[in-house]
Amino acid sequence: ADNLSDALKNLKITTTDSTADSLEGCLDCLLQALAQNNMETSEKIQKSGVLQVFASLLTPQSSCTAKVANIIAEVARNEFMRNPCVDAGLIPPLVQLLNCKDQEVLLQTGRALGNICYDSHEGRNAVDRAGGAHIVVDHIRSLCSKTDPASEKLLTVFCGMLMNYSNENDTLQSQLINMGVIPTLVKLLGIHCQNAALTEMCLVAFGNLAELESSKEQFAYTNIAEELVKLFKKQIEHDKKEMIFEVLAPLAENDVIKLQLVEAGLVECLLEIVQKTVDSDKEDDIAELKTASDLMVLLLLGDESMQKLFEGGKGSVFQRVLSWIPSNSHQLQLAGALAIANFARNDGNCIHMVDNGIVQKLMDLLDRHVEDGNVTVQHAALSALRNLAIPVVNKAKMLSAGVAEAVLKFLRSEMPPVQFKLLGTLRMLIDAQAEAAEQLGKNVKLVERLVEWCEAKDHAGVMGESNRLLSALIRHSKSKDVIRTIVQSGGIKHLVTMATSEHVIMQNEALVALALIAALELVTAEKDLENAQLVQILHRLLSDDRSAPEIKYNSMVLICALIGSEPLQKEVQSMAFLEVVSKLRSHENKTVAQQASLTEQRLAVES
Repeated sequence: ADNLSDALKNLKITTTDSTADSLEGCLDCLLQALAQNNMETSEKIQKSGVLQVFASLLTPQSSCTAKVANIIAEVARNEFMRNPCVDAGLIPPLVQLLNCKDQEVLLQTGRALGNICYDSHEGRNAVDRAGGAHIVVDHIRSLCSKTDPASEKLLTVFCGMLMNYSNENDTLQSQLINMGVIPTLVKLLGIHCQNAALTEMCLVAFGNLAELESSKEQFAYTNIAEELVKLFKKQIEHDKKEMIFEVLAPLAENDVIKLQLVEAGLVECLLEIVQKTVDSDKEDDIAELKTASDLMVLLLLGDESMQKLFEGGKGSVFQRVLSWIPSNSHQLQLAGALAIANFARNDGNCIHMVDNGIVQKLMDLLDRHVEDGNVTVQHAALSALRNLAIPVVNKAKMLSAGVAEAVLKFLRSEMPPVQFKLLGTLRMLIDAQAEAAEQLGKNVKLVERLVEWCEAKDHAGVMGESNRLLSALIRHSKSKDVIRTIVQSGGIKHLVTMATSEHVIMQNEALVALALIAALELVTAEKDLENAQLVQILHRLLSDDRSAPEIKYNSMVLICALIGSEPLQKEVQSMAFLEVVSKLRSHENKTVAQQASLTEQRLAVES
């Protein structure tokens, strides 16, 4: 400790009139003390005011420069020392040293800057202002192809420095991307894949940069997919695989890279991991199984990569994914159902899958999760069924397979994501299927639950889908019994509210359903329509210039139907509808103009 105090005192006086030897001795003493107790020594260095002295010692001509930079690197391992290093003005001279040719000086300078930047906003800003990143990127570029140990060590330090410099800082990450660092790092990974430390630094740097959208476009122009898959195949340790996964996941969000990864053989690697880990209860294996199967699902989100793996339904990958659905692993069941939902993104695939028995597999899976089931699996299986129900030819097949009944078992669910998918699936199934719409529309339990969900203010998606399904039950069944069930369950007011939705498609669906109610069961619904102030709402829709042509058209059709009811007719007469409708006779849309003439005649006769 005495030696350290002496060394610190001497350093303060020796800088002005010192011999190189006495300076070296003081610096060695500091390095020794730091090696024994870094934190305590760093505190003493800070209190002594020696940091300011270091700034003057950082000159390319001095033989002590590497040692000074090494000391700065060591003290900057402590969080409390990073800002003092910046305040002592150490960054500009350190950045200047990046221009020298001495390998040891470069190495220690890179370490010092990297450590000062670690989790330090001030450190990064100071390096940015001094232009440090640019010089380091140039170094990496010129050293990239050298495979001697000294160059690789330097590359590792420089990559680490850039990583600390840009970590979780979008602005600095963008700056590095604009400097063209990505192609350089990809090239580096390819050349130095045998060097574990350097490879690791590259991967962490990629992980940092890959989150940014602009980086993905640059990555797509490199052979990153090929390099990562090649590297992945060599890995045995869980941690190393995990590091590669952390780069693959954000990159695989880009559709071009998705396809490159599929072509580079990533899928085969993922399937192999699933096979090896599926029956294991080891923590690492469970984590790997989840990551691999999640990544598989992500690859299927790209249209081209998905179609390539579907291979007309004959693809081995598609077949393997099918085998996940009956698995006992919740993770694989989930990934299997999500994969099917992703394969079911065009009519051709959906038709092929329904014809080949996928529906039964999904219904069996849902059956396993009815009582206290896994919510994510329920949600995924319902998503798959909803997508499969989109092509017209699939609807009747799925209905006769009992899909509606299977889905209705989840009516009790209190989970909004499950409710949302359940509603969407039923709505897809009954589209233009009159018999099914009538059967479901007479199901009092279902209709009552829909009316309840129409008030789910906290869950806009569930509320919207419930309204749309109520309307669909009427529109597709055109059944008096369905209308009566909906009236008795208190559903009318929700359809009237739906007519004021901000979405034209929902407004329209509501108006068509209300017109059918008025045409088929006006007397039954009369009171509810009056209480819900439908007439006032129609007046507002017709007066509003922003209403879409189809909204104006269907509002007038509805008015004509409503005047068959005495109380509603009185309301229509009291609200000067003739005036609004006569203006619409000159509407630019011919259908609206014609309907306005017809409506005007009807209103004139009735008055």
